Amino acid sequence: MKITVTPKKLDAIHADCEIVLIINQQLKHKWVKDQTDLSTLNFEAKSEESAFLPHQHRVYAGADSLDRDEIRLAVAAALKAIKNTNYKTIKIGSYVKTCPAIYTKAIVEGALLGDYSFDRYKSKKETKIQRELILSLEEYHDKELKLESAQNALDEATIIAQAANLAKDVVNAVPDDMTPEALANEAQKLADTLDNVTCFIGDEHFLEEQKMGAFAAVARASAHKPRFIHLTYKPKDAKEKFVFVGKGLTYDSGGLSLKPSEHMVSMKSDKSGSAAALAILKGAAQLQVPFEVHTIIGSCENMIGGNAYKPDDVLVAKNGVTIEVRNTDAEGRLVLADCLCYACELEPDYLVDMATLTGACVVAVGEYTTGIMGHNSALKDEMLSAADKSGELSATLPFNRYLKKLIKSDIADISNIAASRYGGAITAGLFLDNFVTDTVKDKWLHLDIAGPAFIEKEWGYNQSGASGAGVRMCLYWLKEHTYKINNYHDKDEEK
Repeated sequence: MKITVTPKKLDAIHADCEIVLIINQQLKHKWVKDQTDLSTLNFEAKSEESAFLPHQHRVYAGADSLDRDEIRLAVAAALKAIKNTNYKTIKIGSYVKTCPAIYTKAIVEGALLGDYSFDRYKSKKETKIQRELILSLEEYHDKELKLESAQNALDEATIIAQAANLAKDVVNAVPDDMTPEALANEAQKLADTLDNVTCFIGDEHFLEEQKMGAFAAVARASAHKPRFIHLTYKPKDAKEKFVFVGKGLTYDSGGLSLKPSEHMVSMKSDKSGSAAALAILKGAAQLQVPFEVHTIIGSCENMIGGNAYKPDDVLVAKNGVTIEVRNTDAEGRLVLADCLCYACELEPDYLVDMATLTGACVVAVGEYTTGIMGHNSALKDEMLSAADKSGELSATLPFNRYLKKLIKSDIADISNIAASRYGGAITAGLFLDNFVTDTVKDKWLHLDIAGPAFIEKEWGYNQSGASGAGVRMCLYWLKEHTYKINNYHDKDEEK
């Protein structure tokens, strides 16, 4: 979908169809021209509710407020209502007199995220009309500033939404197509298309050289060899260093602690952390953030076989910590352990890992919400704020000393599962803490995206399947740091 902004008044724009957003059920707004039809349809303009009037070539969508995510939801709902029409041009107005950046971003992100589809494996693909969405800026004051600000917001929102959609493509790809080697190839292709980006790929011999015993153990029963992926975006005079670590299990059978068959379905989504890390690197490079950004991915399959790692094994991680294996289905934390050790050697200013790590996190906060963990309360609050602005739902889960005791082992330094089923998302985070150096602990965040990364039903502007969880919140977070570094007080972004 092509999106443009114009200072023209809405009525002066010629388009096949018009989208009208109704805020706070204000059905008497000047742009609501079809009260009789809407009344006949019992349209109340509630959040995510839409009404398409084909004879008027107009679609209405409700929003409970001017909150940016309400705008995203409304735009996505409106576009969904006219999905099967032959309209090629669609116009939409602005609804506030200030802050062109905020509302332009919300409209653009709602449109691009809501318009995503994945039909790679359909034998008959739907013919998708190439549409243009035209945004009128007539409501904004300051006629010179509004167009420049809105155009910048359009460009930024497009990059962020397209990055999230890239993550969806990677996650939705099936295990036979997206093997560790294929994921590494995707990373290399991405690096080849971006300025100031390099890519290093290591194989099983690299894991051995790096003494990544935990990662290597998880990978060894698969016919598909593991890949260690390191992407680097390095602009001139980078101000700070951000490292994003992603769990890249391209398939997880559970290993010898085999999952029930119904739980194996959708395990292609266990690479969601790696997909998010790839997409964040892409977005950061295209946004030209003034930071050195690294993406570290540990990619492999957790399979069964005569050489599979076993419960009762003791593994040695890159930093020398010994790990008793009590459940081979707690494999993601083993891969991340070695990747975090490597990441800490880069001496980052900020370290974020992302993983579909625990079902316990889904139990704790629900399937739509990311769990945020770490030692630094201010840093957690920063990510919470960025997530809220991006539209991603998130909640913090607290570390505590008593849960930490549950991962102690009698025969090794730590166990890969806790002695209690309670607080499982937190104990998994505390397991990872053993592989973050003391100098980095206050700079580290752990994002458990097990809930929102992949849901087999539509929700909001997300389609069934992958959602690109983690991408938008982290890119918003990087932009917030950009404003700080540049000593730029962005009033739009503060709201």
